[in-house]
Amino acid sequence: MATKTLDAALVATMFLAGATELASNKDKINDLNVFPVPDGDTGTNMTLTIMSAAKEVLALEDGYDMQALCKAISMGSLRGARGNSGVILSQLLRGFTKEIRDHETVDMALIASAFNKACETAYKAVMKPKEGTILTVARGAAEKASELADKCEDAESFAEQVVSHAEYVLTQTPELLPVLKQAGVVDSGGQGLVCVLRGAKKALFGEITDFADVYLDASSGAGGGGINRDAVANADVKYGYCTEFIIMLNHVFNPKTEADFKGYLESIGDSIVCVSYEDIVKVHVHTNHPGLAFERALTYGALTSMKIDNMREEHQERLFKLDGGKYVERPEDEMVYTGQAGTANGPVRSRVASSQLAAEKVAESGIPDEAVSGTAEADTKADAERKSFGFISVSVGEGLSEIFRDLGTDEIISGGQTMNPSTDDILEAIGRINADTVFILPNNKNIILAANQAASLTEDKEIIVIPTKTIPQGITALISFLPESSAEDNRDAMTDAIKSVKTGEITYSVRSTELDGNVIRKGDIIGIGDEGILAVGTDILDTAFEMVYRMVDEDSSLISIYYGEDTDEAQARELARRIESRYSDIDVEMHAGGEPVYYYIISVE
Repeated sequence: MATKTLDAALVATMFLAGATELASNKDKINDLNVFPVPDGDTGTNMTLTIMSAAKEVLALEDGYDMQALCKAISMGSLRGARGNSGVILSQLLRGFTKEIRDHETVDMALIASAFNKACETAYKAVMKPKEGTILTVARGAAEKASELADKCEDAESFAEQVVSHAEYVLTQTPELLPVLKQAGVVDSGGQGLVCVLRGAKKALFGEITDFADVYLDASSGAGGGGINRDAVANADVKYGYCTEFIIMLNHVFNPKTEADFKGYLESIGDSIVCVSYEDIVKVHVHTNHPGLAFERALTYGALTSMKIDNMREEHQERLFKLDGGKYVERPEDEMVYTGQAGTANGPVRSRVASSQLAAEKVAESGIPDEAVSGTAEADTKADAERKSFGFISVSVGEGLSEIFRDLGTDEIISGGQTMNPSTDDILEAIGRINADTVFILPNNKNIILAANQAASLTEDKEIIVIPTKTIPQGITALISFLPESSAEDNRDAMTDAIKSVKTGEITYSVRSTELDGNVIRKGDIIGIGDEGILAVGTDILDTAFEMVYRMVDEDSSLISIYYGEDTDEAQARELARRIESRYSDIDVEMHAGGEPVYYYIISVE
């Protein structure tokens, strides 16, 4: 029997089927990474994003209408968005649901209009939209939907043709983006979107009906992209229950009401995150009395997605795990190469100690000493006296995180190439910093959109996202910060400073391909620069040395080497010595980074 219109229940079924199809193809999408390196994450990011929304949909009470469904999809994907592909997917879902939310049922004309609204919203979210990507596939589907809106009498025929055209557009992405053609792959984000559309079509035809098991499988093991709380292992837990819930408002939640509610939460706990969006409020608080938080919240509306975690139990489990020596402090006398002298100093002190920038930042910006040392419980920062500036850095690897702490970072968000933090992770970090202005350093081009999305959802602080695409850029941005300058002047100075940083990364190839004029075999060592492949070889040190050779120019004055967890310190020292011997007039530094994906991250400034 032909389907003429879709009600909320059918739209929900189709959405969950799309999420299921995407989750089932996550690894295949990851493998479409243009660069043949072990960090493909598009499939993971898109899956975690859509599963955040799927969780909200599965939690809806029976008898929900289109508006409730659209809120669940929009807010769930918005909060759970990870990576550029995840953020774009969340914006597509946001635009689509905004167009249909006020209707009990939707027909083909309204679906076509929703497709176009989805594209418009997603294109606006990207500063420099690029064709040959998920955006191109979305636009192709929208154009086909508009063409068919008045021609198709049933949803089955409409879906068949729209999905078929989206699949065709996906095959054409290599023709629009040369790097895809060179690598012999289609766009990974576009493939993810096609999976969502394909799954929705399957549900319409009755081919997918069960979702809970797939949701649980796709979501398990998703941790690691959230906040890294290992640093609190030796701290006391002041408030025992991590309490989270969503308020479905029954009246206007104006700024005064929000301020009053936050004030009440502060009286019973800390680590408060309170984000309002239309008539939904997302709340996070650490407290000894979760019931009191629920009771006050009930005065504003109905509660959903309530979750309480006993942090004292989690704390004891973490201590048990760490007791075996998993966490080891770095020795104070760790060698840092500083040009020909080879002086031993603490992390990055060779760059800042002579100008006393590190001491000035700690003293003048009001950052507590315990925040710099990284040994205090992160959640106590929200109780500190409000200061002018705060800092969030995304980092992975204890050595790299230690460097960011030394430079005054308040919050370290664990994440990087293989696990991008979500918008919600960033919002929680923002909530724990008591400052007028918070600078966010994404340190990965795939995290910038999520950081911008978190900034747009924050109302009680000024959020400035410095578009750092690499770890070395983030370090340079922090070194360029001056406490006596205004937020705007620091934004300009930090943004300008990162332009002088060249970054190269050494890893291995997970497949054979030809890229940037290089023939790459599976297992080869490759050096990736800011714009593409810089070196290919079979030896790690030789390839790293060649990569540096291609990065250095007549203006270069500093080379910084950060070696990963799979790199022996002696090998890193040998690389530093070879570079010093070749470039005697350039300072060379070496740091234990602990990065899990790359053998080396090397910057040239």
